[in-house]
Amino acid sequence: MHLDISITPTSLLVRTPDGCTEIRLPAGVRLVPSSCGGLQYISGDGLHLRLRVQAESSPQPISVFNQSLQAQECCTFYCQSCGEVTIKDRKLLRVLPLPSENWSALVGEWCCHPDPFANRPLHPRENDCFIGDSFFLVNLKSDLEQEPKANTKVICKRCKVTLGETMSSETTKFYMTEVIIRPSEGSFPNIPRSQFLQSVIAQCLVELSSARSTFRFTIQGQDSKVYILLWVLNSDSLVIQPLRSSNCSRKFPLLESSLEAGSGSAWNAIKVLYQPCIKSRNKELASSWEGDISVHPLTLPSATCLELLLILSRNNASLPLSLRQMNSFQVAFLKM
Repeated sequence: MHLDISITPTSLLVRTPDGCTEIRLPAGVRLVPSSCGGLQYISGDGLHLRLRVQAESSPQPISVFNQSLQAQECCTFYCQSCGEVTIKDRKLLRVLPLPSENWSALVGEWCCHPDPFANRPLHPRENDCFIGDSFFLVNLKSDLEQEPKANTKVICKRCKVTLGETMSSETTKFYMTEVIIRPSEGSFPNIPRSQFLQSVIAQCLVELSSARSTFRFTIQGQDSKVYILLWVLNSDSLVIQPLRSSNCSRKFPLLESSLEAGSGSAWNAIKVLYQPCIKSRNKELASSWEGDISVHPLTLPSATCLELLLILSRNNASLPLSLRQMNSFQVAFLKM
């Protein structure tokens, strides 16, 4: 087939005897036409070429609760899925990061005397918020009419989504993927679920990779069942969603923002390798990862694990066939 390709700093035009397709880049993203190379057509895949891209700026990641800026403020906790208020006008005097989940096992290496923290779990006081890898710990004693039982799920009253679980009669764990914390004078930010979940998970993975030099993760449910094996390759990718002149691209409204249908965008993203572990898939590999101390577990509600797997699978399906796998793992990008 005869192909005629024209490249400008803001667009790429492909002409064939059957018509033409123009891909226009979003504002702030420009191509360097002279850098074009590796042009080839792969059957079943499409046209491949490499271009240098210059990005002036990209959208800021969705703000996860910031411990330095929001301490001392009155905050409101919302269900991210429906906007229902979970905790209203809570003044947080201390917002502190928790140590790693295995901190108590290392105390013996720090102390020359018996463990002073034995059987003393870290529980927040009334105006505290402790931040873990993927969750917040808060004290809800003053907000509850009756004392809750430990190890019970916290369910949104409106949409029935699992928001967290009670750790004791006073301490409640909320998952970062399920709640949004904002200053009380503000309003609930209506963020598409897929966009929010990708950004929160991506930021958690980047922070853990940087702080602990950990790049392999198991995504597991509250019952400790592993749903996904995830390997972070890099955190400096840029994902560009261009504008097409044709209307052939299909949208899946559950996963994508309706605002994206009419505008291109550029996003910072992380590139990951993943393997699904549902229905006993990759059982041996999952078992070996669980026994490896260099692999870090991230616990989320089971429904959220399945949501994340759906997002990864859909992202993988959007890539050319030749780029969907690497060393038996599947490839995907999570937007920040």
